[in-house]
Parts: sequence; structure tokens; C-alpha cells
Amino acid sequence: MNYDRILIRYGELSTKGKNRKVFIHKLKRNIKRVLRNFEKINIEADRERMFILLNGENGLEIIELLKNVFGIQSFSPAIKTDKELENMKNAALDLFKKIHQAGETFKITTKRSDKTYYLDTNEINQIFGAHLLKNIPELKVDVKKPDINLQIEIREKAVYFSCENIPGAGGLPVGSSGKGMLMLSGGIDSPVAGFLSMKRGVEIEAVHFYSPPFTSERSKQKVIDLTEKLANISGAVKLHIVPFTEIQQLIAKQVPENYSMTTTRRLMLRITDEIRRKNDGLAIITGESLGQVASQTLESMYAINDVTNTPILRPLITMDKSEIIDISRAIDTFEISNRPYEDCCTVFVPASPKTKPKKEKVQYFESYIEFEPLISKAVENTETIAIAPKAAEQDGFGDLF
Repeated sequence: MNYDRILIRYGELSTKGKNRKVFIHKLKRNIKRVLRNFEKINIEADRERMFILLNGENGLEIIELLKNVFGIQSFSPAIKTDKELENMKNAALDLFKKIHQAGETFKITTKRSDKTYYLDTNEINQIFGAHLLKNIPELKVDVKKPDINLQIEIREKAVYFSCENIPGAGGLPVGSSGKGMLMLSGGIDSPVAGFLSMKRGVEIEAVHFYSPPFTSERSKQKVIDLTEKLANISGAVKLHIVPFTEIQQLIAKQVPENYSMTTTRRLMLRITDEIRRKNDGLAIITGESLGQVASQTLESMYAINDVTNTPILRPLITMDKSEIIDISRAIDTFEISNRPYEDCCTVFVPASPKTKPKKEKVQYFESYIEFEPLISKAVENTETIAIAPKAAEQDGFGDLF
């Protein structure tokens, strides 16, 4: 790699106003975390761009890691020069000679952020195009589909040359939109919901309901492994494992079978909301997709939501299963989710759950049961694990959307 830095473009962050500094600070922090093993790098940021000075570090490894950082629209390996024309021409030619292969075509694309520079965009394109044609035999111009697009960015204090735009993951930096509690079941959907929430800047903590001996240690490990995959994207993630056996047994005993799933989901939501309150969260995130199962009809959601005023984020609400599976494969959670270890919802699922439950009926059934002490007990006995990122390298998902 023949570059000395990586130029990062903010994309959506550029639309922010007075609070843009907050978003940029979050992005810089997240990049530092992802690149924590590269001790020599320096990161510089201003309102328009961020630069990673490589200082001899492996730029190719850094590029692979940057592809997965939310808040980056695109980035380019680059070199920097001053604004003296001859120095610029020498730098451009030196870079081009190192990357150009015989028979490849090229074009010049100039962005003149510094409008006071004495040459305009067309003049710069002509000067540098002529310079390269003069010094590299058999080089040809192709302005429509060039093999190499030499990009020249003239800014106030320096000039940057690059030949590649690499798509980033887009979205907003994780942590810039507050914290949400992800109801993580162990299935295919909820990890994808967590991923998409992080893409919009939400810091997540996961909540899992565990019902031993009906659910095994392997089902618990499955959820830990899923949380680790999310941690590889966002940084350390807290996993709250809620003991749920006693509550589920009571529901099965006291609530009519066709309403037991509705009550189960209502109790899960109440417990998650209490954990959210204790951990300063602002929302609850679920993997619900409209109409996918009995608890995900509009009537069910209406009856279940009755227990909280907390915002509930449903990133998958309009997606079909194939779309969700595609994303789960891209973020490497699909195979883990497919492990044949049942969670508490699948173990206790009724034969004929109500698809259009009435809020008044479920309230009536629950009025005969004193759930509050059991909710407090479950919250008090919740096990919290801090899951750290495991892999230094992740598969790229910047081209998912």
C-alpha cells in the first residue's frame, strides 16, 4: 500500500447542525476502539473529514476493519501534499506509477473545497491529465469507465490524492442515538434487529429470558455467542439473563392456553422495561416482523404494548423472512441462531395461540394473579454479563444496503 493516510467521509453526519461535533466525537471514539491494536496511528477530525494517519501501520488491515464502522459513508486511502503545483504533480505521478498496470485507462476527478485556489476544476483536470499522459507511455483516457480514477481534493491547508472510494457501513455512530434494550431470543430475527438499531446509532444492551431446566445451558451459550457477534460490531455489550421459569410455569397454570403467549410477552416487556429503567435505557428493541407469528399481529402488539409507555423499536416490522435471513448471514449470526437449542418461548408455545387477543380479556385473566413480586424477583436475580468483542477481523457488511 503506497498511501500515508485514510480519508474518511461522514455522509449523513454532514447534515447535522450545531451538534455535529457530538456525532464526530462518537465516530472518532468508535474508530479508536476498532483500531485499538494499531498503536502508531493518529486520528485527526474536522467538520468535513476525518483522517487516519497510518505512520507505517498496515493500511490493508485497517481498511477491512473500517468497513464495519457505522457513521462512515465512504473512505479512501490517500496521500497528502502542500498546494505548490509542482509538488502536487510529482506526488500524483509518483502515486500513479505505483498503482498503474500496463494497459489500464484513467481519468481525473477534482474537488476544489478551497474556492480561493487559483486554478479551477477543469484547469486542474487538464494539467494533471496531461502530466500523466506525458510521463507514462501508452496511458489512455476513459472518462466513462476508467480503470483508475485519480481523485484530487484541494482543501484549505493541503491537497489529497486518492484512487479508490471504498463504501462504508453508513448510518450513524453507535452511541449517538442513546441506549436501547434488545430483547434477544436466540432466533434469527432479534440479532438482526440489534444490528439495524446500531446502524441508526443506538447503543444496545441485550435481555434474554432463560427457563431452566426447560431450556439448556447450550441455549444460554447460543445467546452469549450471538451477543458476541453484536459486540464485534459495536464494542462490549451487556447481556442480562433473566430467570423466567417460575413466571412461565405460573402463566401456564393460571392463564387460558390461547392467551398464555400474550401474557408471556406482556411479562417479558414489563421485566425488560424495569431493566431498561435501572440501566438508563431510552427504548426497547424487538425482532418483530408484522404478521410473522401469532404474537406479531397488530392486535397482539396492541394488547402486549399496553403494559408500557416506553418507545418500542421494531426495525424488522416490514421485512419478510428472506430479507431478514440475508442480513443474518451477512452479520454472521444465522448459523448460531439455527442451532437446535430451544428458548423459553418455543418450549412453552401453546398449540393454538390467540392471533387477535383482546386487551380487556388478557387484563382480566391477569387480574387474578399477583405478578409484581415475581417480576421484582426476576429482575433482582438477573445475571448480567459484559460480552467483549472476540474477533479482531469481521466480515464486511458495508454493501448490505
